[in-house]
Amino acid sequence: MLSAFANAFRTPDLRRKLLFVLLIVMIFRLGSQVPTPGVHVANVQACLNDVESNGLYQLVNLFSGGALLQLTIFALGIMPYITASIILQLLVVVIPRLEALKKEGQSGQTKITQYTRYLTLGLALLQATGIVALARSGNLLQGCNRDLLHSDTTATFLTMVITMTAGTAVIMWLGELITDRGIGNGMSILIFTQVVATFPSSLWAVQSSQGWWVFGMVMVIGLVLVAAVIFIEQAQRRIPVQYARRMVGRKMFGGSSTYIPLKVNQAGIIPVIFASSLLYLPAMAVQFNQTSTSPVLSWINKYLVGGDHPLYMAVYFLLIIFFTYFYVSITFNPEEVADNMKKYGGFIPGIRAGKPTEDYLSYVLSRITFPGALYLGLISLVPLIAFALINADQNFPFGGTSILIMVGVALDTVKQIESQLQQRNYEGFLR
Repeated sequence: MLSAFANAFRTPDLRRKLLFVLLIVMIFRLGSQVPTPGVHVANVQACLNDVESNGLYQLVNLFSGGALLQLTIFALGIMPYITASIILQLLVVVIPRLEALKKEGQSGQTKITQYTRYLTLGLALLQATGIVALARSGNLLQGCNRDLLHSDTTATFLTMVITMTAGTAVIMWLGELITDRGIGNGMSILIFTQVVATFPSSLWAVQSSQGWWVFGMVMVIGLVLVAAVIFIEQAQRRIPVQYARRMVGRKMFGGSSTYIPLKVNQAGIIPVIFASSLLYLPAMAVQFNQTSTSPVLSWINKYLVGGDHPLYMAVYFLLIIFFTYFYVSITFNPEEVADNMKKYGGFIPGIRAGKPTEDYLSYVLSRITFPGALYLGLISLVPLIAFALINADQNFPFGGTSILIMVGVALDTVKQIESQLQQRNYEGFLR
């Protein structure tokens, strides 16, 4: 593996791409540390030290790499873009115009990407307004009475909102630069950077609070989890497809065999994000109504906020399974796949083309989605179980969204580097 990296850096174009990605990552992390104009940095840091044990803030801060609660220019991080992408994927299924654009190929995809950018800026504007309003009213960091802003004027408010929204636009631009001129998917690498930024501090927090013995156990369990995630992420069911020969003019086409790869984890980390976001709504309701004596809010605060209650874990697990099936059903259409195979003379050996192929694909997809949903649910419960057993925070380093992002993005980037090395007759990472 080290020799492969050495070969990559010896190749001028690969070295240029890797160094370009590192430069963009450095700029991205620098922007995550620069405070937004109008923020009282000393008071923000003091408040963060006061509330750092609150698991709710750790959960919110995960996708911003620690920048959200520090109110930096990149405080919103990549989350507005993720949300916009998910919304557009869902709308493609229900809006015929977007579905037609998707079928147009590259030109249609360019249009959808443009819509995603506009929606990202709209969501960023809404989120920035909400965050600055919370900071202005003193509700962003509960339990801290210090002023987070230097002044309470409307001009400061608008300056902070515009700066954070512009920061999101810059992040989108940086991600697209990595995709075009670097290696790997730019947005995925930026998400990976944000998650990894909080990883060392979260890991060291376990050692500081629990000691070296628990720290060693966490490291061993973490390595086992990483190996399990790599194994499941690579697992797939290959459905063989045979294409019959056909004559077009004077040329013969077809006669080849290929396969449809159905991954065990077909949905990726989207179900975990959906479930986490849905369960975060009750926590927000309790946070903004702390003085209320409503029995409903008291019940929510007891069972659906802490994260260490068995009911919370059960609801979280069931939501992940539901969203896994839901997301797979809207992203993989067996009817469309069967029609395309029939159009180009393809068939699954032993299965007739048309409706039988559609039924067979649906059957296989439902069977293979179940272990994938269980896998996502169990991996996501790891930080909650750790929170209950060793009193770790909800940003437990090995588990949940963080480990899925780190392993998934790392595998994808390594594959792209390896493919480019193989094109130049170098040995790959795996021998």
